[in-house]
Amino acid sequence: MRRSDEQEFVEYARASQARLRRTAYLICGDWDHASDIVQEALLRVYVAWPRIESRGGVNSYARRCLVNVAIDLGRRRSSTELPTSHDVMDSATGSADLGVPARTALVDALRDLAPRQRACVVLRYFEDLTVADTARLLGCSEGTVKSQTARALASLRRHVHFQELLLEEALP
Repeated sequence: MRRSDEQEFVEYARASQARLRRTAYLICGDWDHASDIVQEALLRVYVAWPRIESRGGVNSYARRCLVNVAIDLGRRRSSTELPTSHDVMDSATGSADLGVPARTALVDALRDLAPRQRACVVLRYFEDLTVADTARLLGCSEGTVKSQTARALASLRRHVHFQELLLEEALP
């Protein structure tokens, strides 16, 4: 890789790392795991940099790598791996409103979705991609994106409704 290409990649990686990490977190539900996903995705972007940078579409390629890495790593996770507390977040990336119960319930609900459903919801509603763009990014049909998104949203609604019922029972 030419030195100028390498410098452009470094600038791109610095500028997009936080956004990619937030997206990865929404897909996997763990900040540390999200960092690993971003690192692997940026490595893939680095390898392809001369090819993708000359044609444009670096953000799309990086997002595609991110989703593929998240799904691949989700499949490879050991069955003996124990989940850690998802409430622990580093203060450098947390925002002031993370303690809001509705947001916590939503993140918990996202974590319970299947990887493909989670990717569809995150790409459609967080990354604001169209159905066609999401389908192209995930390598599936538009109908698959629609059905996975519909199932995911139904699951999210059930989860949030259940949390509301629990909260109502806990109140005096």
